Amino acid sequence: MRDFVRRVESSTPPDRDRAVDALRAFAIMGVVLGHWLVTALIEDSGTLRGASPLTFMPQLAPISWVFQTLAVFFLVGGVVGARGYASARARGTAYRQWVGARMARLFRPAAVVLAVWAVAAVAMLAAGADEKTVRALFKLVWSPLWFLLVFAALTAMTPLVAKLHPLWPLAVVLHIDVIRFGLEGPAWLSSVNVVAGWLVPYCLGAAWSRGGLRSRATRWSLLLGGAVTAAGLILWAGYPASMVGVPGAEISNLDPPNLAAVAFGIAQCGAALLLLGPLRRVLERPTAWAVVAVVNLSAMTIFLWHQTAMIAVTAIGVPAGEALPGLHTVPDGGGWVLARLAWLPAFAVALAVCVAVFHTYERGRPAKTRKSGRIVREGRPAPAKLARRA
Repeated sequence: MRDFVRRVESSTPPDRDRAVDALRAFAIMGVVLGHWLVTALIEDSGTLRGASPLTFMPQLAPISWVFQTLAVFFLVGGVVGARGYASARARGTAYRQWVGARMARLFRPAAVVLAVWAVAAVAMLAAGADEKTVRALFKLVWSPLWFLLVFAALTAMTPLVAKLHPLWPLAVVLHIDVIRFGLEGPAWLSSVNVVAGWLVPYCLGAAWSRGGLRSRATRWSLLLGGAVTAAGLILWAGYPASMVGVPGAEISNLDPPNLAAVAFGIAQCGAALLLLGPLRRVLERPTAWAVVAVVNLSAMTIFLWHQTAMIAVTAIGVPAGEALPGLHTVPDGGGWVLARLAWLPAFAVALAVCVAVFHTYERGRPAKTRKSGRIVREGRPAPAKLARRA
């Protein structure tokens, strides 16, 4: 382990902004833990169906304030995308090549998880599994993939939006909400916010990459202004308290993102920017940096397979008809919460197995080339080489 930590440390360029990688790791792990805590599969006579503890215990809404971290991921995506595109242009790389590489990095591992689950669904149906169960499981896997489509669209738009002021997409979200909720406009109009809402943190990231957002006053303004606005919308404008979707709720802050979700995301971005200094100091420690580097190396695999890991553990006891607390029981009380917390280590172990099996698809297929009479494998960077990936 010490040798591994030393390799990671020695292979990290001195100018690497480790805090950016820490924020990405934090955002991914926030999504994973959030899904594990607010997603339940209820066993009912051998059939599994999805449920949420937030439906039965709305007082748990503050949990979503901690684990709904997508805005931080889009903030990091904006800074990495803007810097990566600027670097590609400096090297003479064409936009088509740059965006093609980015899309491959996103969708290659996504294609694998969908292919595996397509085969699994057919196998389960052929074995006599209940169709509703298969549909519920498959929905858990593919529903988070909307994020990839939005992130891919914003990445492809980087040359156009890299210098766009965040106030412009924020104004779009504001006007869409006014039309939708204040003037009872058509519901389909809110689909515009799917892009506009996440464009706000993405543009903040691009501004950060250009050297903006450096003053503490600006960062505190983002944090306090976003938090106060989100709180006001929840307390006095009828927006839901939960920052994730709740089954059966009339309005979702996240699907599509509305003004409350965007304001909350701005507050998260402000907090993330204020933490950059402390994060950089902590990540000067080689062990802490090695942990962040490993998570970043498999970030997309972790995101894509975390629901599968939860499903695999949840499958325990189903064939025997045994409903295990925290896995198959109704999430309607504190007992379920405690039981679910106890299952988190099992979810983590299952996810580690998934990462070990499928992480190579995120890194790319190794290619064999001959150099000086010997075969060299390319395309699969060592863990320490994460530091050189833009």
